[in-house]
Amino acid sequence: MASGTKTDSDGAPDSPEDRLRALYEQGEAATADALEQLVARPSFGALLAHSAENVAALTRIGAEIADLVLRNLRVAGRADIIRLARELNRTEDKLERVLQEVELLRDELRDSSRRNAGRKRGEPAG
Repeated sequence: MASGTKTDSDGAPDSPEDRLRALYEQGEAATADALEQLVARPSFGALLAHSAENVAALTRIGAEIADLVLRNLRVAGRADIIRLARELNRTEDKLERVLQEVELLRDELRDSSRRNAGRKRGEPAG
């Protein structure tokens, strides 16, 4: 047509919607090609590795900052809780040993008092 209006394969004029869709598909194809070229380069892998390292480092720094904030607020942090748990376990073990000693002494005292009671009645000790 001489007026400059584009037509589709059937000879009907293109609608603005069809032209927009064609432009979108061209843009999408060009973007896909550009991204494929970017990803194919070795420098992209190095950039990705550095980014992963930075994310891991930032995560570690964030955890350390959280611990410092808790410590400065005088709230028990993870390290404090672990240390207190170890101390509590040691104290429980010591208390258990003391209890065993007390029971042993109680048994010895009971045996000794039985022997002494037997001697008072005139029975031979033994």
